[in-house]
Amino acid sequence: MKLGIEAAFNVANASGGVHGRQLRLIAADDGYEPTRTAETMKRLYERDQVFGLVGNVGTPTAAVALPYALEHKMLFFGAFTGAGLLRSDPPDRYVFNYRASYAEETEAIVHYLVKVRRLKPEEIAVFAQQDSYGDAGYAGVAKAIRSLPGGDESTILRLNYTRNTVDVDEAVAQLRKKRRIPIKAVIMVPTYRAAAKFIEKTRDLYPDMIYTSVSFVGSTALAGELMLLGKRYATGVIVTQVVPAVDGHSSLVLDYKSALAKYFPGEAPDYVSLEGYVTANVLIEALKRSGRQLDTERLVETLENLRDFDIGLGTPVTFGRSEHQGVHKVWGSQLDATGHYQPIDLQ
Repeated sequence: MKLGIEAAFNVANASGGVHGRQLRLIAADDGYEPTRTAETMKRLYERDQVFGLVGNVGTPTAAVALPYALEHKMLFFGAFTGAGLLRSDPPDRYVFNYRASYAEETEAIVHYLVKVRRLKPEEIAVFAQQDSYGDAGYAGVAKAIRSLPGGDESTILRLNYTRNTVDVDEAVAQLRKKRRIPIKAVIMVPTYRAAAKFIEKTRDLYPDMIYTSVSFVGSTALAGELMLLGKRYATGVIVTQVVPAVDGHSSLVLDYKSALAKYFPGEAPDYVSLEGYVTANVLIEALKRSGRQLDTERLVETLENLRDFDIGLGTPVTFGRSEHQGVHKVWGSQLDATGHYQPIDLQ
């Protein structure tokens, strides 16, 4: 995420910055542990005196960072999470999201499994991190299943694991318990190591299982872990994406790749850094439109008036006073035997 944002900032700075000012990303690491988030937020605000926040990673961490940002009227832009807590209705004034929500990702995949792969809702399980991230993903699946004719969310089997671990044994044991209706697909709401470990421990038991994951997993890292295990673990795994295919040849993706090659040679293109790059470019556009006299309130108003901005996604970025999520599109991708993601149609 940091890499993609810095690549976009570097491109903008090389062409004069924003109204003559250079963009600088100051990063603080909370280790994906909410207990450390308050301290990092305080440091950014008090010591570093940051203008706003971009690309905050994680749901449990956002649960701590968000109240602090709102209390101090700091811009909280383009967080790397699809959780509902950042998508209030009506939206919180200082919070803007670029990406589709977990509810939209899970709705797209439930629709795909039921309508395209012809599964019954009760044949779908959820493997999720046991925290607010996992809860957000599970809630999305439950909502999607409720909306189906005769859909009953009480039939959904939830398999849990603990954040920042790969301890999936209990989840595997739960899956193995005999059921009247066998599970044919698992929707994962994980990080990549836990997802890979879960697939490693269940692939032989269920050779025809369909594994899918939400975008937060880190697609490239997941592919790498699975290919280390062997191509049969990787082949067919589906990940919903909130950016277009990294292997595509759109102007946006080519611009991103050339920025990455120029400023971070040796770093491979990746779905997460592409999201960072897109998020940063939407923010840069708003900063430019805000004019020379920059302050948070003016920037918020500029964002709320950003309509149909064509950044090259194939779908426009639009915000409004009651719409603080720029894009609602979900892309499908599926791993092949070589460890590359191929686009798939989820409709």
